[in-house]
Amino acid sequence: MDGMANDAGTGEVRNDGPIRLLAIRDTPLSVDEVFAAMGDDAAGGTALFVGTVRNHDNGPAAVTGLGYSAHPSAAAELRRVAEKVVADFPVLALAAAHRVGELAVGDLAVVVAVGCAHRGEAFEACRRLIDDLKREVPIWKHQAFADGSQEWVGV
Repeated sequence: MDGMANDAGTGEVRNDGPIRLLAIRDTPLSVDEVFAAMGDDAAGGTALFVGTVRNHDNGPAAVTGLGYSAHPSAAAELRRVAEKVVADFPVLALAAAHRVGELAVGDLAVVVAVGCAHRGEAFEACRRLIDDLKREVPIWKHQAFADGSQEWVGV
C-alpha cells in the first residue's frame, strides 16, 4: 500500500490517501493527534467526534471504569469501515483511533474525524464512520459498576 506506514503489531496506519490515521491502541488517545492528521487545504469542513468513558450507563449503579478488548481482526475491520466511508462520501481526509485496555471515567475511548469540501458531507460521513465502527468493528466493552457488578457490552 503506497504512501502508508503500518505497524503490524497495533494495526496502526498513517497517511494512506484520504485515510490519514487508523489506530487501535492501549495508550491514551489525543484529539490533537487526530485533528492534526486531517490537514487538507481542500477540506472546508472537518467533523470530529470524541467518545469518553461516562460515569453511568442504563442501570442504577454508577460506572467506575471499563476495559476494552479487541479481536485480532479489529484493525482490518476498522480499515474496511474507513474504506467504505471513503467510497460512499466525498472524503478528503479521515482518521480514527480507538483505545483498548483499562480506562477510567473521563478517559477518551474513541476519536474519529472526517474532512470534506463541505460541512454537511463531513457531518454525514463522520456520523457513518462512528456508527459503523461501533456496530461492525469487534471491540468489546467490559464495564465495572459501583455496586460491584460487571457487564460485557457488544459481545
